[in-house]
Amino acid sequence: METYLLDWANLLLRWAHVITAIAWIGSSFYFVFLDSSLLPPSDPELKRKGVDGELWAVHGGGFYNPQKYLVAPKALPEHLHWFFWESYSTWLTGFGLFTVLYLFQAGSFLVDRTRLDWAPGAAVAAALAFLAVFWIVYDLICRTLGRRTGGDKLVGAAIAVVVVFAAWLACQLFAGRAAFLLVGAMMATAMSANVFFWIIPGQRTVIAQMKAGQPVDPVHGQRAKQRSVHNTYFTLPVLIAMLSNHYGWLTQGTHNWLVLVVLMAAGAAIRQFFVARHKAKLNGVQPPWGYAAAGFVSIVALIVWLAPAPRAPQAAVAAPVTLAQVQAVVEQRCVLCHNAQLQQKNVALHTPELIRQHAQQIYQQAVVLKAMPLNNATGIRDDERALLARWYEGGAR
Repeated sequence: METYLLDWANLLLRWAHVITAIAWIGSSFYFVFLDSSLLPPSDPELKRKGVDGELWAVHGGGFYNPQKYLVAPKALPEHLHWFFWESYSTWLTGFGLFTVLYLFQAGSFLVDRTRLDWAPGAAVAAALAFLAVFWIVYDLICRTLGRRTGGDKLVGAAIAVVVVFAAWLACQLFAGRAAFLLVGAMMATAMSANVFFWIIPGQRTVIAQMKAGQPVDPVHGQRAKQRSVHNTYFTLPVLIAMLSNHYGWLTQGTHNWLVLVVLMAAGAAIRQFFVARHKAKLNGVQPPWGYAAAGFVSIVALIVWLAPAPRAPQAAVAAPVTLAQVQAVVEQRCVLCHNAQLQQKNVALHTPELIRQHAQQIYQQAVVLKAMPLNNATGIRDDERALLARWYEGGAR
C-alpha cells in the first residue's frame, strides 16, 4: 500500500510540476521575446507618457499593443499583475516530487554503491547541499564579477565552470539518474531564487519609491533584468538535465558527466539562437544560425559517440535463447524488487508465466532504456542484457 500511495504522490506532483513549469517557462519566454521585439513608439503621446518601446501583435482574433516603460510609468496604475507564483509553484512542486521519489527513497534512488558506498542520510544531506551551495556561489559571482567592465561575459564564463564542476562531482557521488536530475534541480533552484531574492524585491522597491514620491533608482530594474536573462539561458539546460535522467544509456556511462555537460551546452546554444533571432528579425539581419548549428552538431556528436556496437546477425547465434536462461537472469537481477511480496510498479517476475507476461516491459526497461535494474543495483552485465534482447526479439518463447 505504501508503494501504491507513493506512486500516486509521484504522479500528481509530476503533473502539477509540469503544469506550473509550462506557465513559468511560457511567461518567461514571452517576455524575452517581447523585450527583443519592442520598437520605439512613434506616437508623441506615448513618448510623453514615458513609453520606451511598444509592440503590435495579433492573436486569437484580437489585436494587442503591449508597451514598456524602461524605469517606471509616471503614474502608478491601480492594478498590477505580478509574475512570481508560476516560479514558486514550479519549485515547490518540483521539490515535493524530488522528496517523494529521491529523498524519501535515497537508498534506492540516490545511492549507487558501485560509485560511492555511503549512508542514505549522508546522500540526502549532500543532495540538499547541492541546491543551497550552487545558489550561494552563483549569487556571489553575479554580485562581484557582474559589476566589472565586461561583467556579463565574466559571469557567464564563471557560471559555466561551476556548472561543469557540479556535473562532474554529482556523477561521482550519486547514481547517474539522480546526478542528472540534481544538476537540473540546482540550476532550477537558482532560477526560482532569482525571482524570490532579486526580481520581485527589486520591483517592490520601485513601487515603494513611486508611492513615496521618491526618484526611482534604475539599478533595481537592471539587477532584475540580469537575473531574468540568466533564467532564460538556464531553462533548456535544466529541462534536458531533468528529462535525460530517464534514459539509462545516458546516465550510466563512464563519462556520464560529460554527456550531461554537452547536452546542457547544446540547450544553451539553441536558446541563445532563439533569443538573438528576435533581435535579428527586428533589425532586418540574418539570424545567428551558428548558435543553432553548434547545438545541433553537439547533439549529433553525442548520438555518434554513444551509439551501441553493432550486434551480430541473428543467424550467427548458435541456438535460440530459452525461457530457462532468461529466468536465471531475471531471478538474479530482477526478482529482488519484483516478487510475490514486493512488486515495484506492480510488476512481479518470480514465475515463468509472469516473465512471459511482462516480456515487453523487461525488454524496454532492461535492454532499450537500460533503466533497470535501478542504478544497476544487482550488477546486471551487458551480455545478460543482450541475452534478454535475443529472447524478446526471437519471439519471447
